[in-house]
Amino acid sequence: MLSVLIHGFHPVREALRSSPRTITRVLIGRRRKGRRAVEIERLARRQAVAFERLPEEALDELSPGVHNGFVAEIDEATARAAAGGDLDLVVLLEDVQDPRNLGALLRVCEGAGVGRVLVRDRGSAPISATVVKTSAGAAEWVDVERVPNAANAIRAFKEDGFWVYGAAAGGDPAWEVDLRGKVVLCLGGEEKGLRNLTRKECDRLIGLPMKGRVESLNVATAAAALLFEALRQRSS
Repeated sequence: MLSVLIHGFHPVREALRSSPRTITRVLIGRRRKGRRAVEIERLARRQAVAFERLPEEALDELSPGVHNGFVAEIDEATARAAAGGDLDLVVLLEDVQDPRNLGALLRVCEGAGVGRVLVRDRGSAPISATVVKTSAGAAEWVDVERVPNAANAIRAFKEDGFWVYGAAAGGDPAWEVDLRGKVVLCLGGEEKGLRNLTRKECDRLIGLPMKGRVESLNVATAAAALLFEALRQRSS
């Protein structure tokens, strides 16, 4: 069985509330007292999820410095099967290196109803405890896959009838582009954006006209604007 760990009070609580059947067990630090510990224990009992108290040193071995006394073990296969979202709306992330940005992006994707998120393997942050924690539990609801090559992934989507749009400065305003149907949105890294080869594979580049003095937005902020425009169109 493949499993992943999520860490921290808020991610563990969200997993217990939203997808308890994906949780193999919950671990709570023995020194952890108070309202939060009581709430996690209560939720675990209510959802019939096994939990146990362990020394903080044991939790440190699993997730050094990031657990805050709460860890949950997730069955990855079950989590994938439980993930919802619109499978015709896909996000491909390339070279997003900051784990907090990646976590924020996953939170945006979950909120906008994205069905799948593909992360280019080389040059991208791993799905770490920091990513899961920053996503505030959203990572448990998004189907995240790592791919070795963005261009090859794009070609495969095109063969399946998807339109592929790349987010780039100077691209056509998103509200002037039809974002309904089968859509892949490609987003690049914090410094250089999309790679040239990835840009060339896209059917069209889209963006957000900037009126201020700042030239560009944080990648998670830009993703939120673009994806919620897609959601608006797909909901109308």
